[in-house]
Amino acid sequence: MEIISITDHHLSHCAAILVDAYNASPWNCLWTSEKAYQYLAELVANRDFVGFVVYDNDEPAGAVLGHKKTWWTNRQLMIDELFVSPAFQKKGYGKKLMQHCEDYAAVNDIELLVLMTNKFLPVYNFYEMMDYTLADQYVFMFKQLNL
Repeated sequence: MEIISITDHHLSHCAAILVDAYNASPWNCLWTSEKAYQYLAELVANRDFVGFVVYDNDEPAGAVLGHKKTWWTNRQLMIDELFVSPAFQKKGYGKKLMQHCEDYAAVNDIELLVLMTNKFLPVYNFYEMMDYTLADQYVFMFKQLNL
């Protein structure tokens, strides 16, 4: 197993993992390779991007992508995406990627890791197991626009 920082070179690998992970149950999304690549390229283009991909015997297994953010207390690492290919799930790769983010934060003066997830899917339990705390005071809101 090897965890390395994501560059533009890794985008096609990460897009393939994203499609495998999110088009499978329980998400059942309809990602295309092109949209996944475009989405991840937008994340990587962020000036404060931080991301890591994990390889298992040269096979891309999972990735975590985020960005550093300044907050009134100190710096944060906002986790935008974490996904592991179904073939590699339940093998500790998600946990290793999140631990890698914690290690990165520790040496880069980042005091807080922040993320958003669906509390009605199994991944919620994963984050609880990783000692993440539910912030009841925050609400995720959106407005669907008719295009």
